[in-house]
Amino acid sequence: MEASHSILFKQMTTTTITLGDRQFILNRDKAEAAFAAKRVINGRQTMFFNILPLKYTWAYDLYKKMKANHWEPEDVPMQKDCEHWRDTSGMISDVDRWIVKMGIGYFSAAEGIVGDNILHVIREAVTAPELKLVLGRHAQEENIHADSLVYMISSLGINPHECEAMFEDVKTIKNKTDFVVSNSRALRRDMDMNDLENKLALAKNIFLFGQCMEGTQFYGLFGMVLALYRQNKFPGIGQMFSYTLRDESNHIELLRQLFQDLVDENPEIWTEEFREELRSTMAEAIALEKQFIRDCLPVAAVGLTADEFGRYIDYIGDRRLVGVGLEPLHKNLENPLPWLSEMMEIKKETNFFEGRVTEYRRGIDLAGVSDDEL
Repeated sequence: MEASHSILFKQMTTTTITLGDRQFILNRDKAEAAFAAKRVINGRQTMFFNILPLKYTWAYDLYKKMKANHWEPEDVPMQKDCEHWRDTSGMISDVDRWIVKMGIGYFSAAEGIVGDNILHVIREAVTAPELKLVLGRHAQEENIHADSLVYMISSLGINPHECEAMFEDVKTIKNKTDFVVSNSRALRRDMDMNDLENKLALAKNIFLFGQCMEGTQFYGLFGMVLALYRQNKFPGIGQMFSYTLRDESNHIELLRQLFQDLVDENPEIWTEEFREELRSTMAEAIALEKQFIRDCLPVAAVGLTADEFGRYIDYIGDRRLVGVGLEPLHKNLENPLPWLSEMMEIKKETNFFEGRVTEYRRGIDLAGVSDDEL
């Protein structure tokens, strides 16, 4: 006997579904209450990780965008980079190699610091499942970035202990690291998110990692490596850094939106005192990054000076402040490196898989295979 299927509505609060001799009554009020109870923090706690119905649709949309941008380091060819690393013709300078070493030395640990904080501080504190979903993707991408640096080190034959020593012994790297790690370490505990001080601490952590570290302190080295890439130096490393930057742009937006939703749901934290504390935190982040840039670029190179990069960091920092509703540290700053911003924006939109197909076809062409033979 074929089962009958009917849906009846009772008093507009329940839905009754009848399938043959089985009947299921779904309580609409409970479902709506569960949706209403979704919050960034102090929301409905459930072990079922049911992201439906979506409340923070921006988080799910961003998750899908991040997933579509997935890339693997080993898909990027490094042959030309190895040739450049061994170059003795003078095309590659010692400063060029120093920038690459500083980039690998800093990011090899910095990416892990971000991913660890995402998992063990921010993701632990939020309660809405769709927020946990996108934060999990964020942490996965930090793993990919760390993996890409291992790939760079092994391809070029750099001693990994040298990178570790650089991270430990270069004072400006250590200062940048201590700046964020001390904050993250203080939040590794069960926190009562009904407590105002804990709300403030979490909000500052999200701002610190999203707008100060990933959003500002990463940009000095990104700019230098992409400046090398613009000069056709270390193309594989430049390509991986451009993919990483595209990911970082999504991370900055993720933590910006999360920060704003946290503030909207907890307006008591948005005091004048707290706003000034965040502006001071950004000012400290910028100062540390400028000191770091002088170590990365001790002499004029890649067509730029440390002062020019410093002004660019001022500009980026102000953009991050304005993005979360704070007053900038400077008035009417113009972008001193428009070509760099243009290059970053273009790379952010690059479709990785289309790029990979292009490289593959180019490799076939170089091997002497015509399009007709494909």
